[in-house]
Amino acid sequence: MGSINQESIMTPAEKKNLITRNLQEVLGEDKITEILVKRDLKLYWGTATTGKPHVAYFLPMSKIGDFLKAGCEVTILFADLHAYLDNMKAPWELLALRTQYYEHAIKAMLTSLKVPLDKLKFVKGSEYQLTKEYTLDMYRLSSLVTERDAKKAGAEVVKQVGNPLLSGLMYPGLQALDEEYLKVDAQFGGVDQRKIFTYADKYLPQLGYAKRAHLMNPMIPGLTGAKMSSSEEDSKIDLLDSAASVKKKMKKAFCEPGNVENNGVLAFAKYVLFPLHAGKGFHIKRGAENGGDVEYMSYEQMESDFSQSLLHPGDLKTAVELQLNDLLEPIRKIFEAPELVKLVKDAYPPLDKGSKSAPVDDVVAPHRLDIRVGKIVEVNRHPEAENLYVEKIDLGEPLGPRTIVSGLVNFVPQSEMLNRMVIVLCNLKPAKMKGIESAGMVLCASSDEPRQCEPLDAPAGSQPGDRVRVESYETGEPDAVLNPKKKVWETLQGDLRVSVNGIAEWQGNALQTERGSITTKIIKNVPIK
Repeated sequence: MGSINQESIMTPAEKKNLITRNLQEVLGEDKITEILVKRDLKLYWGTATTGKPHVAYFLPMSKIGDFLKAGCEVTILFADLHAYLDNMKAPWELLALRTQYYEHAIKAMLTSLKVPLDKLKFVKGSEYQLTKEYTLDMYRLSSLVTERDAKKAGAEVVKQVGNPLLSGLMYPGLQALDEEYLKVDAQFGGVDQRKIFTYADKYLPQLGYAKRAHLMNPMIPGLTGAKMSSSEEDSKIDLLDSAASVKKKMKKAFCEPGNVENNGVLAFAKYVLFPLHAGKGFHIKRGAENGGDVEYMSYEQMESDFSQSLLHPGDLKTAVELQLNDLLEPIRKIFEAPELVKLVKDAYPPLDKGSKSAPVDDVVAPHRLDIRVGKIVEVNRHPEAENLYVEKIDLGEPLGPRTIVSGLVNFVPQSEMLNRMVIVLCNLKPAKMKGIESAGMVLCASSDEPRQCEPLDAPAGSQPGDRVRVESYETGEPDAVLNPKKKVWETLQGDLRVSVNGIAEWQGNALQTERGSITTKIIKNVPIK
């Protein structure tokens, strides 16, 4: 009751400060100010019920905690229809179970953050998005929105693929209409959704509906790297991971000395842990050789010390790991209940390798591609073809380097090919190219107009043989050799491309090793061939 009483005596200005703290941007701030003078704010946050929520969800949950403490009426939308439309990634029959899991997980996280839940409600998108009224509004919206505007609005959050589905153009419209049908004053999301928010500002009034305010969280790196994946075991910390597992994964967390710009450990401390320490210090235990224990009363003070190498990454990671485990312990306890143990198992069943319903040979998915990092240890011009190189590429195999033929003579000087780290598709059936057998393919960003070609780059620190996987498709083993008659490579290659940010992707999911993402330096927003 203490939190509720505190909310009841807060002034409108104090509520607004709590609502907007640590946000990167607010659109419609004047509207929020006007509403708070009269009543509490109504807002919503939506999430698609696909992969299991992990500790990165503490970032939006921390802000939702601020909203609830400020007396806001908060609706959490489980976008099950969005999830179903997302390349059918979440089977419809599992969505109801996953929605239940999300609700239990989010309530457990907010309980761990000591947030009052009396003004929190949960809604499933399918409860109203299939109604006659909503459907009619979608048709009305489609008569106003141009293809360009729809595509632009979803550019940051909708998977960008070579042959996009129509559903991707519908997402921004669904999200805009949700603001009206949930009867809220504001929507909360990441700053990556800004274009969808401005789309809603433009088109809702054309349907006769009011503009809403928009509250945007910054995008921060994950604890264990540039992005925390919902599906790669080594790259994310699950809400139900044991304390020992959290400790092990935190030791692998990227936390470069003095680097405050791309540091997920510092970011987690700033946006999740420090707000929990209002009026109290952030305690870090250290050995005498590192200066002894230290207590920070502000994040800025801690960041300053870290940037000057006065705070060692190991000490910071240990402190964050201890406090993260303190947050996770109540969640682990809640999920020990037998009915929740069963829910987790049913909502996210383990992959059944012996399943007869989906033979491996019939599932055309990127795990079937054997893509690895290789190092070119020898390169010569093909004796029978002036536009081809014959390369010896070290792929970390016991039999030594492979011979691979590549048509890169007109694009990359021979001197730049030697000792270059490249990305190689290793399980194509060997084929002769002008009399020389090629046992693989060097993957490149490629455009026809103008004619350009650039080999994909491996992340820093890569070693020959490092496996390249597609984010969200890490389970399963590659074929020993791709059967040419099955056209597996040809089918998957159509959705391989380099993003506008220079990240190699398949259907919007990053190609990555344990060391980071596969990238290009120069050629962007083109297919991979």
